[in-house]
Amino acid sequence: MSMATDNTQQIPTAGEYYQQGAPTPPAPPTAPGGSSFQKPPRRERRGFAGTVGVALLAAVLASGGTYAVTQLTDTGAPSTTASASTTTQNQGTSPTVVQGNATAPDWTAVAKAVSPSVVSIDVTTQQGSGAGSGVILDNNGHVLTNNHVVGDATGNGAIAVTLADGRTFEATIVGTDPSTDLAVIKLASAPSDLTPISLGDSTVLKVGDPVMAVGNPLGLSGTVTTGIVSALNRPVSTSEASPSPNGQTSTDTVVTNAIQTSAAINPGNSGGALVNAQGELIGINSSIASLGGSQGSQSGNIGIGFAIPVKEAQSIADQLIKTGQAQHAFLGVSAKDTTVKDGAAQRAGAQIASVSDGTPAAAAGLKTGDVIIAVDGQPIDSSTALVAQIRAMTAGDKATVTLIRDGARQDVQVTLAVKPATAN
Repeated sequence: MSMATDNTQQIPTAGEYYQQGAPTPPAPPTAPGGSSFQKPPRRERRGFAGTVGVALLAAVLASGGTYAVTQLTDTGAPSTTASASTTTQNQGTSPTVVQGNATAPDWTAVAKAVSPSVVSIDVTTQQGSGAGSGVILDNNGHVLTNNHVVGDATGNGAIAVTLADGRTFEATIVGTDPSTDLAVIKLASAPSDLTPISLGDSTVLKVGDPVMAVGNPLGLSGTVTTGIVSALNRPVSTSEASPSPNGQTSTDTVVTNAIQTSAAINPGNSGGALVNAQGELIGINSSIASLGGSQGSQSGNIGIGFAIPVKEAQSIADQLIKTGQAQHAFLGVSAKDTTVKDGAAQRAGAQIASVSDGTPAAAAGLKTGDVIIAVDGQPIDSSTALVAQIRAMTAGDKATVTLIRDGARQDVQVTLAVKPATAN
């Protein structure tokens, strides 16, 4: 999908990431209406906004923080609130937990199974230092994390990865993908006893499913928090400002069709695991919502966090490991927010402002003025939602675009292409 005007409704904000040793800043003033749009401080500047229903919330990149070594301990005591669970050993990946009672998961068993597959990441550059999280992908030492956790270390920084047992290894960047905020790093001299995480299926998630977040919030490694899937396919838009080789500042737009969760996510959780009750990876924690605050301030969890679904994360990670780069699906339209009459009702949608020649949209017969209201049955209520849905797909995928043209609904079949390097 062309990104030329995909960012029509962006609300850019700016802030500094939380740096190691930095004091806790005072509570900042709120914007009109009681909300403010802000990011946690860190060494680089980034800004973004996430749209949740009719409220505009900042999806604060959950990265950075002071570093402290805190390890989980296994007391061997059974859960007092859950029925007995069993653990199935998998070949080459973390164990799968078989819950005795799906309505009362044994989180002790899940934490024990997953924690060895989640790492703490410390990044040091000339501009400062920060911390985040990551998940072990394979026995070769590949670790999946967020681009905003390690991106600053490209070319001039040092990355240290600490395993759950306290061992620390140097790491290098394999590849980064700013547009999805994902990156893969690799341990130098990776040990032979790594525990890659078991991958789940984010496409079968349901609102209300129990989940656990595992990571390194505020430098507290090995931290686990639990909650539920609060929403699915939640479009979250962020803007990342990063220096370019010519010394200018470039902006990469991150639009995610995110999993929203109530599991507590705080700065430093970025790149960590969101797992289901079986201990399988279903998402990469990436951002949090914040109410109140202003530029340069730091806010913590308010019960609204966002994770990149594992289906998208795995696809990007596989490409980064193979080639160091990732390809993205492309529709070939620019769009803007609108409302349209749908029968006797009004509904929000993404109105096509232009269709680029030679693109999948043009080949499928999409026209300027069409209002897209769904893609593969997933409601589209804004231009950001359209971008998020397309970016969650893969080049070559066939999609059904539901639109309203001249007051009538119709379905159009589109085959997505690879996004050209020159497309915005």
